[in-house]
Formats: sequence, structure tokens, C-alpha cells
Amino acid sequence: MSPASAFTGKTHALALIALAQFLALSVWFAGAAALPALLEAAPLSAFRQAALTSAVQAGFVVGAVLSALYGLPDRIEPRRLFAIGAAIAALANLAALALPPGGLAMIVSRAIAGAALALVYPVGMKLAASWARDDAGLLVGLLVGALTLGSATPYLFNLAEIGLGWQTPFALSGIVALISSGIILLARAGPGLHAAAAFDPGAIQLAFRDPALRLANLGYLGHMWELYAMWAWIGPFLHAYWALQARSGVANAANLSAFAVIAIGAIACVLAGRAADRFGRTSVTMLAMAISGSCALLVGFLFEASPWLMLPLLMIWGMSVIADSAQFSAAITELAPADRVGTLLTAQTAMGFALTTLLVQILPLWIGVSGWSYAFAPLAIGPAVGVWAMWRLRQRPEARRMAGGRR
Repeated sequence: MSPASAFTGKTHALALIALAQFLALSVWFAGAAALPALLEAAPLSAFRQAALTSAVQAGFVVGAVLSALYGLPDRIEPRRLFAIGAAIAALANLAALALPPGGLAMIVSRAIAGAALALVYPVGMKLAASWARDDAGLLVGLLVGALTLGSATPYLFNLAEIGLGWQTPFALSGIVALISSGIILLARAGPGLHAAAAFDPGAIQLAFRDPALRLANLGYLGHMWELYAMWAWIGPFLHAYWALQARSGVANAANLSAFAVIAIGAIACVLAGRAADRFGRTSVTMLAMAISGSCALLVGFLFEASPWLMLPLLMIWGMSVIADSAQFSAAITELAPADRVGTLLTAQTAMGFALTTLLVQILPLWIGVSGWSYAFAPLAIGPAVGVWAMWRLRQRPEARRMAGGRR
């Protein structure tokens, strides 16, 4: 088979993989989207409000590490593993419909959904990367874009008039995640699919010992410090904002704007992936984090401003906060020894999502003290550190290994 013919059907396969990932990842923020309606059904402490999302993060970390330790993506055919993960996440979401709103059992169900999604997101990345042909940044950007759009979708589900109240995003995201488990089986892996090297816990020390890898991971942690906390709390922020505007249809305006702010990031992921392949990973990541960190500082000061000022700023934030995400993983694949890439990607993912668990959980405590005007200001710390780390990485000779020498 010629090299060209091996890539026949690439567009069709990638479309199916991206669609399946988009539908499955709608499970992630079902709790955040349901939160305003949940608070009407039951009083919830700040801890439990945050736990509806942070439990998904924690479950994802555990699931990702266990999947890597047991080599599940190599023991189980990737499409089937993806389908299993999507189905379990869907069932965990649907089980929440029968549980006390915001109770411990519901939080546990969110953790199970997160663990199952660890069989979806990384495996989807592996399937997409198997089609890479000098366009790895673009393909990873495409899959992160699918994740972004899926993360936004529960807010759109809230607009459905099906009479379920807080159950709506749980029910609809559970249903579409079940559909995704069938769609992925129709996709085909590319010619670059191969077994990963065994997970090597001893290799994790490279993430801290090797200067280039350490800086790439620090940049990623700076990015993750901001990303999921913003996604988790932008919905409540917009509910409070539209209520202050004293407009009719507060809930619909808040859900629609929250969907738009997160979903627009999908476009940025694809554009940034193409830009990173052409201009370099450090350039794209530094620019994105500089913009997103500035937005985190500014958005609270516009809390009482006109929507004509607030919404454009939020859309810029929604694009910049996720645009660079895929490039940190791509950097690891280019900087790490080939036989340790899988282990180091798992370590990066686990560190990043563990950090998001903490930030998602503590941000409402800060909001309770500072109010919405300063709600997101602490999130600017991460991008500031991330810009510094990627600038330092850019100065190192190893950076020439990234993006075909474009750093």
C-alpha cells in the first residue's frame, strides 16, 4: 500500500471521531449547567456546588492513571474502549436523575462519569493522531475543539423545553453520550496507530528533571489553572450578570451566552492548531495565555457594564482560554524520548486535571469573599506563569524540536 492510499478515508474517519468525542464530552459540565436549577430544588453548600464539577475532574485523573497503568488502550481495541467509556459516562449521568439533587450519591456519580471519560478523551486523541501527516497540531486542535464544544453543550440543553428542570442537561447529555458510543464504532483508525510503550512510573521523573519538559509542563499547568475554573463558573457568573441587568428571560440569556462563550473556543482550537504548525508552539501559547489572563483580570470590572461591552470580552476570553490547550500535549510528543511519550503525556494530564480539581473547588470560596467583580482575577496567575515558562522554553535549544523547528 502506498503512503498516500494509507490515508484514504481520513476526512470521514476524523469527522466521526470528532463527532463522537463532542457528544460524549457533553457529560462533563452537566452538573455546572444544572447548578442554578439545582439550587432552586435544594440548598447546597459552596463545597457541594463545586463538587458537582470537581468530582468529574478527580474521577478523570484516577481513570487516566489506572488506564495507563493497566495499558487499557493497548489491551482493548481503541474504538471499543472509547465506546465503553462513553456508555459508562452516559449511564452515570442518567443515574443522577434518580438521585437526591446535589447529594453525596450524585457527586459520586459525577466522579464515575469523569473516570469513564478518561477512556474517551485520551483514546479519541490517539485515534485522531493515528491519521497525522505533518498536521499533528491541527488534528489535536480539532479534538480539543470537539471537547470544547461538548463542554458547552449542556448549557444549550438547558434551553430545551422538556419540563425536566435541573434534570434536563443530565438527561440529554446522557442520551447523546450513548449515541456517541455507537458512532465511534463506525470510525476507522489511521495508519499511524500502534501500541504504546508500557506505562513507566520511573519515567515520570523526566517531567521534572528535564528542563524542556519541565517548562512545557509548567506552561500547561498555568493554562489549566485558568481553563476549567473559568468553564465551571462562567455559567453562574452569567446568571448573576443577567439578573443584574434586570432583563426578562434571565435563565435563557445566561445559558445561551454561557454556551456561546465556551463553544466559540472550538473555532480557536482549530485555528491555533494550524497556526502552531506554521508559526510555532511557544508563539501560539504565549499569545493565547497573555490574552486570556488579561480577560480574567478585566471581566469582573465590567460586571455592571452593558452587554455590548461584556459579551465581546467574554467571547475573546472563551477563544483565548482554550486556543493553546492542544499545543502543550503536542510539545511533549516532540520533546520527550519516543519510548516515554505515553507515560509523560499521562503525567501531564494527571497533573493538570488534579490542579483543576483544586481550582474549581476553591473558586466559589473566593467568590463568596470578593463578589463577582473580582471573581476571576486569581485565574490570571496561571497564564502569567505559563507565559514565562513558554518564553523560557523558547530560549532553549530543545525548542527547535517543536513544530518542525519553528518552536
